[in-house]
Amino acid sequence: MVEYKLVISDPSDGKSKTVTVADAQAQQLVGLKIGDSINGEAFGFPGREIIITGGSDKSGIPLRSDLPGGSKRNVLLSGGVGYKPDEDGSRKRKLVRGSMITEDVVQINAVLKQAEEKVKAS
Repeated sequence: MVEYKLVISDPSDGKSKTVTVADAQAQQLVGLKIGDSINGEAFGFPGREIIITGGSDKSGIPLRSDLPGGSKRNVLLSGGVGYKPDEDGSRKRKLVRGSMITEDVVQINAVLKQAEEKVKAS
């Protein structure tokens, strides 16, 4: 059984809401990547779109959007998600996870977006 904590931020009011997603709803999220969008109808946001922005696994290892797949890797980083350097130019090898959502992920971060209305072509 897969269970996720979906943290959805709303930029219009600056608040976020945590939704626990389990079973069939959680299976919809497996295989999605950072930057993918899903319909907010199933998560209590009708007429809105949810865009995945990040997440972390059970041991707190962050998902990084520039790594393909969903496995953990030791990567040499100079900044960005997973490493904030103390000095300019410093680099460090850090453990991060790829951008794909797998069963090992516990928290998924997302942002709300107004759903695009389809315009009829005349």
